[in-house]
Amino acid sequence: MNPTYEQLIPRAERDKLEQALGMNDGYLLDFSDRTFSDFFYETLSIDVQTQTSLFNGRGTSKAKRFRSFVERAPAGTVAKLLRELWEYRGASGMRKPPNEKDLETSFFLTVSRFEGASHDIDTSVFEAFEANETLEELVASIRRDLDAKKPHAALDRLHTYCMKRFASLVSKHGGGDCGVDDPLHSRVGRYVKALSSQRNLTQMSERIIKSSISIFEAMNELRNNKSLAHDNPNLVDPDEARFIFDSVTAILRYIKSVDGRAFEE
Repeated sequence: MNPTYEQLIPRAERDKLEQALGMNDGYLLDFSDRTFSDFFYETLSIDVQTQTSLFNGRGTSKAKRFRSFVERAPAGTVAKLLRELWEYRGASGMRKPPNEKDLETSFFLTVSRFEGASHDIDTSVFEAFEANETLEELVASIRRDLDAKKPHAALDRLHTYCMKRFASLVSKHGGGDCGVDDPLHSRVGRYVKALSSQRNLTQMSERIIKSSISIFEAMNELRNNKSLAHDNPNLVDPDEARFIFDSVTAILRYIKSVDGRAFEE
């Protein structure tokens, strides 16, 4: 039996979490029933109307459905939801209370509680970013191996996904088409050049993205010599493969965030 919402989040944190999310009188921030459903679909690819088992344990108000979701969803998914809700809250223009800093500190303590409890790799960053049957199957196959706790078996497809993703980003932002022989780090470098030239990034954002080029360069060697892409005798062990997935997905998530802010203003 899953722990309850009250067992998962200590009372002091829970009170501040609910204050931060405006959970009085059954509300959650400024969501209507429709925008509540839209938010879950757009941020987590979860359909509130069909995946009712996640939401129907406590009642029908938005606050009660949120509490039910926290009880029943995987810890990593709850952590992602909380982070997305905080970002939405910040962008919504809602008036901040006098204890805002205290609320933020407690809120992210709760987030870290769920992130620490999660043993799953966040697969939400892997998406079919264009209509393409091959891409959709690639994403599905990566998720299948990660769900089966076999990240080492999916490293070659992680490389393939990144090749496709950065080729798409380069083309999207006017950098031309990538050749079939262009290595991954070259594609990343072309994207970083386009991003830097078209928008003023903060020094920190530019440094983080540029530093990722060397990480993606190392993926070329790993894919060729330590993955199932070839008949390699020595594969990356599962723990290291998980670390690689966590690191690369964090970079992809960050780039997606920066790309959205930089190009979709």
